[in-house]
Amino acid sequence: MKEWTYAERMALLREKKIRHTLEKRQQQGFTDADDYGTIPVPADFSFTPVTDERGGIFGAELCAENFKRLVEAHPIYVDPLEILCGRWCKMLTEYRMVYGVWDEERYPYDHLKPLQEKYGIIHGIGSDSHCAPDFAIGLQLGFPGFLEKIEACRAKNPGKDAFYNAEKTVVEAMLQMIERHVEEIKRLLLEEERPEILRTLQMMLHANEHLLTSPPATFLEACQWIGWYNVFTRIYDRDGAGCQLDVLLLPYYERDLAAGILDDDLARFILANLLLVETHYYQLSGVDENDRDQTNRLSWLILEAAHMLNSSANLTVRVHENVDRAYLEKAVEYLFVDRNGWPRFCGDESLVSGYMKNGIDKATARRRIAVGCNWMSVPGDEFPMHDCVKINVAKVFEVAFWEMMEEGERSTQRLFSLYCDHLKRAVEVVAEGINFHLEHQHEQLPELVINLMMRGPLEKGLDITQCASLGTIGVDGAGLAVAADSFAAIQQRVEEEGILSWDALAEALQCNFANSERTRRMLLASQRYCQGASLGDQWAQKITQAFREMVHTQPMPFGRRLIPGWFSWSNTILFGEQVGATPNGRLARTPISHGANPNPGFRKDGAVTAQARGIALVQPAYGATAPLQLEFDPKMTLEEGGAQRVLEILLAHFRMGGTLININVLDAQTLKEANENPDLHPDLVVRVTGFTAYFVSLSPEFRQLVMDRFLEGI
Repeated sequence: MKEWTYAERMALLREKKIRHTLEKRQQQGFTDADDYGTIPVPADFSFTPVTDERGGIFGAELCAENFKRLVEAHPIYVDPLEILCGRWCKMLTEYRMVYGVWDEERYPYDHLKPLQEKYGIIHGIGSDSHCAPDFAIGLQLGFPGFLEKIEACRAKNPGKDAFYNAEKTVVEAMLQMIERHVEEIKRLLLEEERPEILRTLQMMLHANEHLLTSPPATFLEACQWIGWYNVFTRIYDRDGAGCQLDVLLLPYYERDLAAGILDDDLARFILANLLLVETHYYQLSGVDENDRDQTNRLSWLILEAAHMLNSSANLTVRVHENVDRAYLEKAVEYLFVDRNGWPRFCGDESLVSGYMKNGIDKATARRRIAVGCNWMSVPGDEFPMHDCVKINVAKVFEVAFWEMMEEGERSTQRLFSLYCDHLKRAVEVVAEGINFHLEHQHEQLPELVINLMMRGPLEKGLDITQCASLGTIGVDGAGLAVAADSFAAIQQRVEEEGILSWDALAEALQCNFANSERTRRMLLASQRYCQGASLGDQWAQKITQAFREMVHTQPMPFGRRLIPGWFSWSNTILFGEQVGATPNGRLARTPISHGANPNPGFRKDGAVTAQARGIALVQPAYGATAPLQLEFDPKMTLEEGGAQRVLEILLAHFRMGGTLININVLDAQTLKEANENPDLHPDLVVRVTGFTAYFVSLSPEFRQLVMDRFLEGI
């Protein structure tokens, strides 16, 4: 009997993941979010949450008890083809949403709702996680070490028993889950006949038995520990923040290599398995506080592991002046070879210099890593809430426009003044909401899993929302291109050319261009954002400057500071439904523009380069991102220099001040076929916004968003 190679085993596991994706779509319908590492929900799965008298799940005790019960209800998952075990299928958040994630009876915020609705604000009240735990803490302590630390800290903080009891319940549930898997591995070992499977099952058993009593000591144990933590944090509140994986695991890799118990083939297989277990966000390469490149052998192996898996992954390569050029070229090459939307790339210089403007030292700014769709976080210290709070600036524009039309002078100058007045009020109400959230979130959903790997919670007996040492909180704007192109269209067609009156424009907008198709086409053909030195570009930069200043100068208590960014996540459809027809020719209730991207169809020739240049000029400048999102068919093969051309665009964007790049290298015909019938290409993976997903799992509306952004040629 011929032994399966690691690559052959991973190919079988990839096929299984695709089958699982189709099964999950059948169970749950379309899922317009991350491709998690979940398995289909078993037919016999049963879980009934313990709630308060109203049906809510609030506070440390209830959250801990329900986490424990939900973990107990989870199926055991050991696939003999793998070397790591454990998966999940349900998260506590689903059950909390039945009643609601915020206890509005006890903590109402009705006073904020009118303006939140008026300005299209996603307020973040009740939002979970969105910070980076420090995995080094967890690897040093291990699961049993968490229990020891809980008891040691309890002794120093009398009167905090409820908090520590909840944390203890959570960790004990984790250990019980691992114990159940140990017994299943033992059972499978008695049945297995293939020698290569027996070997890795035995290794899996030893690793998990070790984790029940001690911190991880080997490379395999460290990866299994990370895999387990990722499963638990997803079950609790869907947290997906990873770590600087290549640097974190390097000591384990080097030690095992020297001891002769690990080689690169095995390490690559273990890493591929870790990426399969969960799609957490990991940063690779980068530079340390002394400007030394951090690329190491593991940086390469992680890319190779993702290539072996050939599925969705959330890997971000940090690009800096001294980055290993060969490594960067290989990373871009995988975009072409696998076409799975990974890796992403972030720009160190702009991120570090921007974050330091908040009074942060360089060493801390360098520790702030890419661990989310659009966001960075300092592991263990920062609670940034990035990607949780958003202002729909297209809606703010609409409010200002119709106020101007009611009375007074009609001009883009006055319109922008009104826009800024309303934007300022929107930022103020956002700040009120954030402070309200941080004041009471520990009484709603304390971060019982993340707390274990943050500096402060266990030491003080407080939730991380109460004691984070860094309170740099993200506020994203969305709809930049809609607002910029609307200002530009008015300036060009109404003010400069005089071929459209204010009243005619208002009438066309009110009837959604029903009898004004010629007017709409004229507006669509006006100078647009990302065309290059256009009116649209000028307005985008002006809008960015106003947004940046208002967000960053907004007064906040307790040393907190708001950080501006441009990102819509997957809210383009939701935000579009809030806004009527706009002067850029956009129809009422249709999606707004994506993040910092231009409106679809902004330019035909040289679009990729122009987009990269335009977005570089609207960066928020304080450590948050305005991602460059690219979907294109390069019309060039790897051999014809396609990867090199993409690398040039990437480096140029970062030199101009860019912060984050998400790239989908796609075949136009394949994408078209998959949009019409996703089942024709069940293995097609795309980076939808900051996250990757199987195209087949997305709703028709979200598939169309990717299609609308698609460009041909570079």
